[in-house]
Amino acid sequence: MVIWRHGQTAWNVEGRFQGQTDVDLDDVGRSQAARSAALLAALRPTSVVSSDLRRAEATARVLAGITGLPVALDPRLRETHGGVWQGLTGAEMRERYAEEFEAWVHGADIPAEGAEGRVEVGRRVVAAIDDALTELAPDSTLVVVTHGGAARSAIGTLLGLPHRLWTTLGALSNCSWSVLEEGDTGWRLIEHNAGSLPQPVLGDER
Repeated sequence: MVIWRHGQTAWNVEGRFQGQTDVDLDDVGRSQAARSAALLAALRPTSVVSSDLRRAEATARVLAGITGLPVALDPRLRETHGGVWQGLTGAEMRERYAEEFEAWVHGADIPAEGAEGRVEVGRRVVAAIDDALTELAPDSTLVVVTHGGAARSAIGTLLGLPHRLWTTLGALSNCSWSVLEEGDTGWRLIEHNAGSLPQPVLGDER
């Protein structure tokens, strides 16, 4: 499975908490999607499922255009709803919500009033992934197009990490991805925040 973050938006550049605000890709984001999709197509994905927010859907449809695969849209793959933080810059959040923001940066579950918690987001994203996987044959490759916070919550959930440790997973850059492989003991993180195709790991002890 490939968990792929959408391309850049103007709000990413401004450092705004996008959450579920439906911001589109900017020109750089569209170029990022084209480059990344060309690489991911070489993995011969079997299925593509995406958040229904425009920045994710537009990213997914670039891959679909290369592979000929349909894009299944699932609102459960949306970004964390940021409550009163949505639309604010990092500086504004630090100024207005200093204590809450500091706790969030260090792994607190809920960012702000009216927001979703990390654990809740992880559950809904993984539920969408599980449903998509049930439609696939063994040895298939699913590409999940989502958002930075949602991706980290999903990966932390899939790996069985306590939520306070999820921030130890570095953030995904725009149009970068993580590769996970399902084995006998559950999911295994193969690559994280990648921008190139996976390479064989010599001397890997399983």
